[in-house]
Amino acid sequence: MKDNLGDIRKILSLNLKKHRDKLGLSQEKLAESAEISTMMVKDIEGCRTWVSDKTLHSLALALKTDVYRLLMPDTIHEEEIYQSIHNDLEHMTQKIRKDVDINLKNALKLWGRKK
Repeated sequence: MKDNLGDIRKILSLNLKKHRDKLGLSQEKLAESAEISTMMVKDIEGCRTWVSDKTLHSLALALKTDVYRLLMPDTIHEEEIYQSIHNDLEHMTQKIRKDVDINLKNALKLWGRKK
């Protein structure tokens, strides 16, 4: 199995820089807002370290964005994500309908036997 940790670190690094630049924040100001060390921000942007869920959440808040946006590659567009979610929900809805139909038929059979 291929190790994708380096790819994920790179995506996080690029997205941190992009969002930080968009807000005009230095690494020091981002660190202060996220309540982490400047060295941690430098290490994340330099792909030298990973972050805890708490740190990721703090960074997202400081950057006024959602956590998932920090982990989303630029090659994936939101429209593709929405389409994927729509397809997943449609598939789950069909499965639920099928399960409900089966359970309803079984319940009706049991109810008919008890009469």
